Amino acid sequence: MSSIIATTAVRGRFLDIQNTVAQAREIHDQVRYVEDGLLICQNGKIQWFGSWEEGQQQLPEGIKVQHYPEQLIVPGFIDTHIHFPQTEMVGAYGEQLLEWLNTYTFPTEIQFADPEYCANIAEFFVEELLKNGTTTALVFCTVHPQSVEALFHAATQRNMRLIAGKVLMDRHAPEALTDTPESAYYDSKALIEKWHGQGRNLYAITPRFAPTSTPEQLEQAGKLKTEYPDVYVHTHLSENNNEIAWVKTLFPEQQGYLDVYHHYGLTGSKSVFAHCVHLEEEEWACMQQTDSAIAFCPTSNLFLGSGLFPLKKAWDKQVKVGLGTDIGAGTSFNQLQTLNEAYKVQQLQGEKLSAFEALYHATLGGAQALSLDGQLGNFKVGKEADFVVLDLNATALQQLRQSRAKHIEDTFFALMMLGDDRNIAATYVYGEAIYVKAASEKNT
Repeated sequence: MSSIIATTAVRGRFLDIQNTVAQAREIHDQVRYVEDGLLICQNGKIQWFGSWEEGQQQLPEGIKVQHYPEQLIVPGFIDTHIHFPQTEMVGAYGEQLLEWLNTYTFPTEIQFADPEYCANIAEFFVEELLKNGTTTALVFCTVHPQSVEALFHAATQRNMRLIAGKVLMDRHAPEALTDTPESAYYDSKALIEKWHGQGRNLYAITPRFAPTSTPEQLEQAGKLKTEYPDVYVHTHLSENNNEIAWVKTLFPEQQGYLDVYHHYGLTGSKSVFAHCVHLEEEEWACMQQTDSAIAFCPTSNLFLGSGLFPLKKAWDKQVKVGLGTDIGAGTSFNQLQTLNEAYKVQQLQGEKLSAFEALYHATLGGAQALSLDGQLGNFKVGKEADFVVLDLNATALQQLRQSRAKHIEDTFFALMMLGDDRNIAATYVYGEAIYVKAASEKNT
């Protein structure tokens, strides 16, 4: 594990959302913008936050202040659904969900039987997250326990807070990628006991999706959740119409897709369901009643032609929502680009996504979806010090556009429309600048 810098002081322009909200219209009242602010971190946690004028007297004697006068500092981005083994197959052409899995995903994931291969991709994956300003992620691994080991090892080296788990899949997949109900249970149990709560690592029970698990395997997943109630559940739900129809043929005794998971005890406050594009009314009610969360993945939903997620309905139904890049059906690790797509998905439904609501979903709202809003998501004193320094002028076009920005909301909106990894000037994890953009990477 990298050493933790005891005290870090950062000065600059800060933007965050102070509290979770029940309705999108309440977000604007929770926006906090400090034009000239100071953040002091000690042993990975936020010790003091406020204006530079007030904060100078809080500075320890002799400490060097890291000053970002032209940039914008926001909480670290939170990715609530991403597949680390699919990193190398981003941008695979021409299929919808089920065909895409068979054509591209499964052949790629077979390679993760090799521990060295797992380690190499895990290192690349974690570095890519940091280069894009993502400090926390809920991650799919593969069916191989060694894929989980490699990812948690890479995260631990950087003090990152990651949630991950071994895929459970005992049917409708290549033999080299299937386990059994028994091996899924025992492998997951061993991984939970080794990694959950170790450092900043957390574990997620991870059935790929209902069609690739037998009832017997889902029963074992539910048993794990009963035995370890503090761990997460991470899976897919109602992404594609053909997928939904398939689930209904495989589980005719259940009332619908979500009811399959609910029947086996896999819904709850730490259950995150990716996509949820085509939920039925009773499924929305179940999501709300069980305090389950949705990972909204606009980029992959568009790429695979899955549909348009009804974000406004999620607010109306009081269902928690986080933002997911869904690499590799998603085409970017970058949450700014993901928000760009999220805005367009709402526009196509006659709805709006404001800049501040977008920031909420990528930070505090994502933390809430992961039941981590007590630890992450804004600059509240006592929280873990994960944040991102954003270069607003990474390109000539951005510089021109930002010179015309009317206020901070316009500034952030322009950034999410035009921004990408070039805008990440630095990423701080647990109070330490773990990624700093090299001068050779800057495009001004």
